[in-house]
Amino acid sequence: MPPAFRETDVAVLHALIQGSRLAIMICPALDDPLPWVTHLPLMLDPAEGPLGTLHGHVAKANPHWQALVRAGRALVIFPGPEAYVSPSNYASKREHGKVVPTWNYVAVHAECQAEIYHDHDRLRGVVTRLTEQQERPRAEPWAVTDAPEPFIAGQLKGIVGVALRITALDGKRKLSQNRQAEDRAGVKAGLAESEDSRDRDLSAVID
Repeated sequence: MPPAFRETDVAVLHALIQGSRLAIMICPALDDPLPWVTHLPLMLDPAEGPLGTLHGHVAKANPHWQALVRAGRALVIFPGPEAYVSPSNYASKREHGKVVPTWNYVAVHAECQAEIYHDHDRLRGVVTRLTEQQERPRAEPWAVTDAPEPFIAGQLKGIVGVALRITALDGKRKLSQNRQAEDRAGVKAGLAESEDSRDRDLSAVID
């Protein structure tokens, strides 16, 4: 990884994790040369362990949790904003034309030790906290207690809990830091004017 793109500040990496809406969890499959992949929301507890712990759940019918038990480890990817960068945004295109397209993006990779659990109270706790995290911005947030208790108890029987203690963090913020200031400003301005909200999201994180 080019040093200009590497992010090592744990506080920044935690903020990127918390800002990523859906994580990608990967671990070796049980009997397949390809790894198993599950997309899932995760909640970060930054104070649990040296680098924090991620909490979530998967369906009991998803055999990925059994692969996690065997492997004991997982790689979790947190995608951030991303966008195609056209050479037309570079000031240097007008100067000498020696430019090519690229892709800017933000991402965090977390190597984790995995724990699977089935305890009812612990599952209810993580589901409650995940729900509160997502519902908090709403004017009238929904709560787990809004549903009948027997219904929630039945739903909890269909999931298993996942606790992922982070052992290493690898962050990348590829935001045209390798370009001259005029090119970088051109990229930021060009993406800010895009009709695609994903481009504007990327523009907002370019310094």
